[in-house]
Amino acid sequence: MDFNEFKETFKEDLKNKLSELGINAALSEHHIDKLNQSYEAISATPEGSHIGVNVNLDSIFQSYINGSDYSTVVNNASKAIEAGLNNIPVIDMDNLTNYDVMKDKLTMEVISAERNADMLKNVPHENMEDMAVVYKFILESNGEERSSILVTNNLMNQFGITHEKLHEDAMTNAPEIRPSEIRGMSEVMSSMMGQGMFPEIPPEEEQMFVAGVSDNIHGAGVIAYPNFFEQAAEKLGGDYYILPSSIHEILLVKDNGQMNAADLETMVREVNATQVAPEEQLTNHVYHYDSKEHIFEMADKFEERQAEQIAEKNEAARGSVLEDLKEKKEGIAKDSSGEHVKASIKKDRGGEAL
Repeated sequence: MDFNEFKETFKEDLKNKLSELGINAALSEHHIDKLNQSYEAISATPEGSHIGVNVNLDSIFQSYINGSDYSTVVNNASKAIEAGLNNIPVIDMDNLTNYDVMKDKLTMEVISAERNADMLKNVPHENMEDMAVVYKFILESNGEERSSILVTNNLMNQFGITHEKLHEDAMTNAPEIRPSEIRGMSEVMSSMMGQGMFPEIPPEEEQMFVAGVSDNIHGAGVIAYPNFFEQAAEKLGGDYYILPSSIHEILLVKDNGQMNAADLETMVREVNATQVAPEEQLTNHVYHYDSKEHIFEMADKFEERQAEQIAEKNEAARGSVLEDLKEKKEGIAKDSSGEHVKASIKKDRGGEAL
């Protein structure tokens, strides 16, 4: 079967399987644009409900092509829909159209601008180098899963608010709803592995820190919070590199001369390629915060700027040395000229005496 044949057969068999489970739902096809991914989906919406559950048809078809039994993929999809419908949060539909209510659920996330270029055409956002800050309403979060709504241009227009208003409210509410956390790597590892399983490191000796939010879901957005960079600089004691661990958290590494941008970027690329699911990756680049100039930028830009500043200082120092040599030379010439004049006067006076 090709994809279209599979889709039609799958929809019919999935509807029958859901009926066997006692689920009377309408099935529809949609193209889904989500962060870092887009796919063709089948949506199951129960009677009388405005909210349904999507299953990734592209992924299901690929599983079938790779050898999975057809009945197995149908059963798995039906179970996923059943579980999703059982966990749909209770939502007051009137609230979804009331911005004064919804803004208290407003937060921010950062995503790759390149990977999500098509989606961003229809989404209000701010640029942060090669990342984009987007806005979401958090409907429910249980520490493992989260229900949220991405703010699109259409939704923003339905609320009757401007992009500027949305950004202003998010900057106020996001840090309140989901406060940022910055913890030393040794503290994080101890909490994961248990006390005593990882050596404790005094805070002043920590080289790497983890920044995110308490539920560890989509926490990389803290870098867009007001004053985050300054607060992190105070905790780390100065300049630092920012490594996009994933969309859930970021790593902060002290800029103390022990690492450079190229080495850190190689590490990020390797981890993304082997440890982070594509839909959870942020970017492959490393960033830097200059605590003296208060500048957030890509790390290679920082190093270029730093090299230019050193070159300018060296040029200025060279110019100063040349200027000193010139002044000394002029001084010597002046002194020599003065001695020559004095000698001439003596000589002339001597002649007059004769």
